Amino acid sequence: MTQMKYILVLVCCLASFSAFSIKKSALKAGDLIFQDLDCGGMCDAIEAVTEGYHNRDFSHMGMVSIMPNGKYYVLESIGKGVQETDLDEFLKRSTHPHLVARMKKPYRKLIPAAVAFCQKWVGSAYDDEFIYNNGKYYCSELIYDAFKAANDGQPLFQLYPMTYKDPATGSFYPVWESYFHNLKVNIPEGLPGCNPGGMSTSDKVKVLGDLES
Repeated sequence: MTQMKYILVLVCCLASFSAFSIKKSALKAGDLIFQDLDCGGMCDAIEAVTEGYHNRDFSHMGMVSIMPNGKYYVLESIGKGVQETDLDEFLKRSTHPHLVARMKKPYRKLIPAAVAFCQKWVGSAYDDEFIYNNGKYYCSELIYDAFKAANDGQPLFQLYPMTYKDPATGSFYPVWESYFHNLKVNIPEGLPGCNPGGMSTSDKVKVLGDLES
């Protein structure tokens, strides 16, 4: 291999590597962080019926916000509802790599309004029924509506029919049957919704790579 070819190969390898990792200091407001939570059967069921970026498993996501003092937070809906969580606390939830994606250039003008939307909803309840447009939010639903509101009410991401069935058997996962039975509501099979895996593959975002620990 000639010296010039060797340099070109080295440069390409370095570029490929840098494209798949990002430092915390390089995060920007509006960046999306995808998380693989180990929450048992429910997370396993979510990941089994969704396909994330490069076939990776994601069961949660949030959006970066940055305070005037430079401190990083994540706007998310988890547990009791919508909250603004310290980035380090967010990252502690999972030992798996955290994937970061950035809105593509034509959509970055929407970020300030999307962040403001999430902040306005801090303190609102978690959507434990996973039904779109019921006044509550689950994780990806919050981000979906944030960018929809920022885009003058026009959806930026897509909604798809949600499923709670095992693709191998066509039957509902027992964990979902028990979950919705305890809520005393019907399983919202086929109703429109979104999930972290699907949003990680959206053509509206550019994947930057895994966040360096």
